[in-house]
Amino acid sequence: MTVTHDTHEAGRRLSTEVEHSGAAPDIAAAAALLEMGDRLGVLDVIAPGRTFDSAEVAARADLPEDGAGRYLEALESAGLIEPAPAGGSVFRVVPDFDVTLHRAGYVSWTMNANRPFIEHAREFLTDPVAAGETYARDGRQVAVSSQWMGSLAFYPAALEVIFNAKPQRIADLGAGTCRLLIETLERFPDATGVGLDLSGDACEAAREAVRIAGMAERITVVERSIQSIAEDPGPVEGADVIHAGFVFHDMMPEEEAVADKVLANCREALQPGGIMAITDAVPYLRNDRERRFSAIVTYYHRQFMGRRLLSVAEWEAKLRDAGFSQVETVELGFPTGRLFVARR
Repeated sequence: MTVTHDTHEAGRRLSTEVEHSGAAPDIAAAAALLEMGDRLGVLDVIAPGRTFDSAEVAARADLPEDGAGRYLEALESAGLIEPAPAGGSVFRVVPDFDVTLHRAGYVSWTMNANRPFIEHAREFLTDPVAAGETYARDGRQVAVSSQWMGSLAFYPAALEVIFNAKPQRIADLGAGTCRLLIETLERFPDATGVGLDLSGDACEAAREAVRIAGMAERITVVERSIQSIAEDPGPVEGADVIHAGFVFHDMMPEEEAVADKVLANCREALQPGGIMAITDAVPYLRNDRERRFSAIVTYYHRQFMGRRLLSVAEWEAKLRDAGFSQVETVELGFPTGRLFVARR
């Protein structure tokens, strides 16, 4: 067989393309390994600030120890964990574990939390109402992957606003696994909180996280819809801060009047000088940093969920109409996300 110049050139181009795969292979592999850990229920063991071994992981996940050991071997080979200074078979997570978890969240949310939209795209494009009634997302997967994404991209901005308010009482609408509440109450040991979420699976995971954090007496987890605040604002009464992360768009467009009532009730329920902090997505942004992720977020919500995402101008007007006196918009590291801070 004669090797031609063209063959060499094609091989050189292929090699260059492989070299330029970037971070995609690393993030994809980490996402798979970390999702396994979440499904096994061991990511509170395999976590920053602590050490662990195969016996502890096996006990937490109810696995044979050799199976837990093989999982840890894969994590160590992937560079997600490393031997602890104590030596032996004790491990700890690597210093950039949080960054990897955050990046893996984008893959987990885009590909797995929204898996029904990908697998049944034809049905959703043909009859979105029927498809929506037939194919549901995994609420826990949505909550967990959103937490991973938000850990470095929108939680820090929301937490900064919340911490600056020095709350004694905080309500989180769409609290998911209650991570934001737990972090806030760790900072303010005299504060209390309530986390409200419609997903039973997310609430179950939240109660377990609250128990592990030793905050069962300080955080109340309520399985209720955000819409219920329009009729009964009890869970938010007396709060210094009300936070809502990516939940209000679930009421748009058919329940927009309900959303307006929820906002008005939240404003009335706040303590004087209290704030409402809303994190949400805005539609189809065209700048280089946000363009692609904004496209899939907007498309998922419009085509598959039947949701209308509000623009920045629409959000600011809606909050003022609800009676808030000051409204500030903060651009987030999370592509397509904005934080709206409204003061009573």
